[in-house]
Amino acid sequence: MKRLLRIVALTCLALLFTPTFAADQAREPGPSTLATSRTLEDIARWNGQLKAVISVNPHALDAAREFDRQRAAGKTRGPLHGVPVLIKDNIETRELPTTAGSLALAGNKTGRDAALVESLRAAGLVIVGKTNLSEWANFRSERSSSGWSAVGGQTRNPYDRLRSPCGSSAGSAVAVAAGMVALAVGTETNGSIICPAAVNGIVGIKPTLGLISRRGIVPIAHSQDTAGPMATNVRDAAFLLNAMISYDPQDETSRAAKAYLKRDYSTALKTEGLQGKRIGVVRSLAGFHEAVDERFDQAVKDLAAAGAIIVDGLELPHSPENFGDASYNVLLYEFKHDLNTYLSGLPGEAGHLTLAKLIAFNRKNRESEMDWFGQEIFLKAQEKGSLDSAEYREALKLVQTFSRAAINDLLAEHDLDLLVSPSNTPAWSIDLVVGDHFLGGSSSFPARAGYPHITVPMGQVHGLPVGLSFFSTAFSEPVLIEAAYAYEQATRHAQPPQGYGEWVPAVSAPAGNKE
Repeated sequence: MKRLLRIVALTCLALLFTPTFAADQAREPGPSTLATSRTLEDIARWNGQLKAVISVNPHALDAAREFDRQRAAGKTRGPLHGVPVLIKDNIETRELPTTAGSLALAGNKTGRDAALVESLRAAGLVIVGKTNLSEWANFRSERSSSGWSAVGGQTRNPYDRLRSPCGSSAGSAVAVAAGMVALAVGTETNGSIICPAAVNGIVGIKPTLGLISRRGIVPIAHSQDTAGPMATNVRDAAFLLNAMISYDPQDETSRAAKAYLKRDYSTALKTEGLQGKRIGVVRSLAGFHEAVDERFDQAVKDLAAAGAIIVDGLELPHSPENFGDASYNVLLYEFKHDLNTYLSGLPGEAGHLTLAKLIAFNRKNRESEMDWFGQEIFLKAQEKGSLDSAEYREALKLVQTFSRAAINDLLAEHDLDLLVSPSNTPAWSIDLVVGDHFLGGSSSFPARAGYPHITVPMGQVHGLPVGLSFFSTAFSEPVLIEAAYAYEQATRHAQPPQGYGEWVPAVSAPAGNKE
């Protein structure tokens, strides 16, 4: 009898305390909530120094908790389920204003997501906030300071806060490098993913034009604009690329990419990915810094040691006469057309803006908008006519034909899989008075061609990161990811800056992988 009474008593106690215990368990934060909370704490801790983030999503923790509830119910949306991500502030997110760094768009809360943000949410990512950028994606002045915007201030390189983060995806690169977040999204027209990724010691992928929809992104030029992933490692960048891709009938360029949308870029993550690859070494894109050239020479040796077949001493052709003017004219014409079209589709007061009205706004707000540099690019673009202009059509044909042939012919002539070159110089000192001191880089040919380009850390020069560029023909991302990943794993040059957050991978390596 006593034993029976004891069992009954214990059962009653269990029934009494089990609900409380279960409630306590339910209140314990899940992995997404913990990761998002850590990201928000790190932003609060370091953003005052680095100016990498413009705004924080007030609903981020709610989204993270929902993803944790889904995980607890056995429902996940993929390998990035519940992972925090930061979005460059020229890309629309429904919770926050999309400013492009300009005070003219400070109240531009569209209440809608860009197409790529829709894809990220569907893949389970938590939109934590928006990153600072070179204002108008560095297409306002020819004497600008990369990473400066009137809304966000001057973004700073975490390896040396007196040095430039490059741009225009400055905040996205710095936030990843400083360990605030594992993943960020940038955009590029010509170097705006590759340069900041390289000088901040992380991985950046500029995909083939059309692979990622541009709907909902403040434009520069539709013939070159694309978004792309930024991460501390190739694995995370490849998974983020997967999550960003979707067919969008509202972006005409994405029609060309429709046949490639079912690729899984994580299948290209092979440690033996360099074996048998025929790689062309483009020496004409080197020579702008002797210490970078030394790192590049070592990188070529490392590629060969990992099994690549090296074809050295290659040069891209010299540009035809007036090519520089033609390529600039393409951007000026498309900027005026594309920006006015984008602005006209905005809700509220922003929908009444035009390039001409932005020029007037900057003049009226000179002290806050043009204290350091002007808007000569805006003025030149405003003078251009329509896209029916013969000058524009001829310039576009020249730029695309020459840039694509330059890469394709070099690949074909030497039976190559891809090309490599230094990404750019180490970061230069920030100079708001004079502007950037950019010595050279490898972005222009693949950017103008609309071809893919990846940068991976290849070491440091005086404590400042430099990158190795991998590029090839259209839709060659799997080949480039194989090569970039194998090089990364063989060399392991990435070194986080001191004094900031830990680099925590977004996607764990498979069991048995020595990453």
